[in-house]
Amino acid sequence: MARILIVDDEPDTLELIEFNLKKAGYVVEKAASGREALQKAPGFRPDLILLDLMVPELDGLEVFKLLRQNAATAHIRVIMLTAKAAEIDRVLGLELGADDYITKPFSPRELVLRIKNVLQRAAGAKTGPERFQFGPLTIDVPRHLVTVKGHAVELTATEFKLLTCLARRPGLVHDRERLLKEVWGYDSLIDTRTVDTHMTRLREKLGPAGARLQTVRGVGYRFAEP
Repeated sequence: MARILIVDDEPDTLELIEFNLKKAGYVVEKAASGREALQKAPGFRPDLILLDLMVPELDGLEVFKLLRQNAATAHIRVIMLTAKAAEIDRVLGLELGADDYITKPFSPRELVLRIKNVLQRAAGAKTGPERFQFGPLTIDVPRHLVTVKGHAVELTATEFKLLTCLARRPGLVHDRERLLKEVWGYDSLIDTRTVDTHMTRLREKLGPAGARLQTVRGVGYRFAEP
């Protein structure tokens, strides 16, 4: 049974989320501030954290950075939850490595679905080849390791999933909606800019090897065939 830590300073929001997550079968813990979240996370050992950006003491972005710096919490999946709807906030959260981003007001049903999808991706059902070699680029799926010319490239879980999804079928064009479904688990169009944001960041991290991630204008992306 998955464990979820909710970080939000609004009592009504905490109560609403807690009710719906418990109804869905999750074990829930709550924190009303960034500092409290950092204190509870190592002991509670959540599978996922719902992290509001506008929490007192330490804001959500700072909490996220500190979670990633701690070996005991670095692996935890994070969905950012906030009333901030500006694109810059969403992009910043995703670039830092958040697994998803939901703005308030939200649908409890959609929230539960998003959580389910992120946790399913974390489970990582493996299909197809487990290791790929494309010139200087190596993708080792079991070890969750990407190297370029022998040097490790640090990727978020979502970036790794996106790269692997494309590399498994080189030459095949993936439209943004397909990538949202396969990588993020969405069955309906949420925001295709999420794909573009992650693709830009992924190319930057891969350096020259990122040229294999080709844009098909007006459609989506493909991994260049060897």
